[in-house]
Amino acid sequence: MKKLIFMMCCVAGATALNSCSDDDSTSGSGDYTYKVRMTDAPGPYSAVNIDIQSVVIVDGEGNTVALDADTGVHNLLDLTNGADMMLASRNLEDNQVSQIKIGLGTNNTVVVDGVSRPLTFNSADGAGLTINVNQTLDADDDTEVLIDFDANASVQSTGTNTYKLVPVIKTIDTSITGSISGNTDNTSLAIVTATSVTSQIYNTSINSSGNFKLQGLPPGSYTLTVTPILPLLPSTQSNIAVQAGQNTVANNIVF
Repeated sequence: MKKLIFMMCCVAGATALNSCSDDDSTSGSGDYTYKVRMTDAPGPYSAVNIDIQSVVIVDGEGNTVALDADTGVHNLLDLTNGADMMLASRNLEDNQVSQIKIGLGTNNTVVVDGVSRPLTFNSADGAGLTINVNQTLDADDDTEVLIDFDANASVQSTGTNTYKLVPVIKTIDTSITGSISGNTDNTSLAIVTATSVTSQIYNTSINSSGNFKLQGLPPGSYTLTVTPILPLLPSTQSNIAVQAGQNTVANNIVF
């Protein structure tokens, strides 16, 4: 549902995860604190369970460094409406991070209509995903990267009761982007769309409590459209101002 928009000074995209270099750094102490957090946009499933096996970064010299990661199966739908989790962290020796690589296991499932179904990869997908970030770290500050793992767009139906995991992600720099949140009494998986004056489109959906939050929006003015399931008609608000580092609450969403 949500289009992949590239934020910060980097390009974030889901690709096949190639095997890591054998010259991994083993030092646990360094001058640059690096943290990876994970969030998600709501989707029309009861659960999207992702089996995370490792999180590594590639530094400026091309070395791979394993982060201290919260490995195991995580339900992405626990991370909606602005919630996130600390996925991995470590003090790094090098102040350059070119890529984040997340290794995925085989215990990936999606729950549809109360039934758990496997999420599979084909051979071309490899075992995970790579995110290009190209960051220069500051020794005086902790550097955090927020990964928005779009559960809805990452799950593709390939036939009757069969599903494929094709990770769709973006990175969010909360210091240079803003967000729009809101609430409605309608909880029927309404689609929420924010369109900028330059026609960039950002999508999410209402969660089961009627809440939504669109993150990673560049500062500017947006038109917000909340589209419920028929026969209800969309609700539209214009000229919603978004500022860097701030959340704008959209009120009076009625159908």
